[in-house]
This record gives sequence, C-alpha cells and structure tokens, in this order.
Amino acid sequence: QVQLVESGGGLVQAGGSLRLSCEASGGTFSNLLMGWFRRPPGKEREFVAGITWNGEYSKYGDFVKGRFTISRENARNTVYLQMNSLKPEDTAVYYCNAKGDRSWGEVASPAFGSWGQGTQVTVSS
Repeated sequence: QVQLVESGGGLVQAGGSLRLSCEASGGTFSNLLMGWFRRPPGKEREFVAGITWNGEYSKYGDFVKGRFTISRENARNTVYLQMNSLKPEDTAVYYCNAKGDRSWGEVASPAFGSWGQGTQVTVSS
C-alpha cells in the first residue's frame, strides 16, 4: 500500500504561484504513474495533471492551459505540481494520486490508485 503526503498548499493572490509536493512511501516509486487531482468547493474531483513513470510524458486537464507543470524526482520519491498564474477558480483541495499496474491511458481516471490526504489551495481575487 502506497502512502502519499502532500504539502505546499496555502493562500495566494490571483496571478501568484504555488508549488505542491507529494512524497510517496511504501512502494517502488519509479513503478508508479503519478497524478494530481483537485476538488473545488461543491464540485466533483477532477484531473489536473499526470506524469509517466520516468517523467518523459505528461498530460493536463483542459483548464490548465499551460499554467501548471507536473514533474517528478524518482530519487526523492516525490512528484511536484508547479502552479503559476493562479486564478480564484483554482481554489480547491489538491490530491496526489499514485497508480501501480495501470496504463498511461488511465492516468486521468479518479477510479484507481492511492490518495493523499489533500492540501488546500485558496486563491483570492
């Protein structure tokens, strides 16, 4: 069972930046598809970004539009989400997700994998 711990959330003004981190333990990190999801207030959980096992490929939710970058450091068992040009509508609880034994085509699905406890991101206008 993979354990995930997110950090880096907080309060930021619109146009600002935050960097989220997620450290994994209890599994072989380089075998895990990693992703970030978020749950805005009153809405369903949605896919934000995903990255392949070696970091070569990434994909993003349509709303990201070049503002966020996902990356990983397998030597540190950590995945990051750099968020720039933040908007009030980015306010949400952000969750780290780890998938083992899944294909790249499933990275955006919230139906599989292990989850962290979430970190709150609040963007003020």
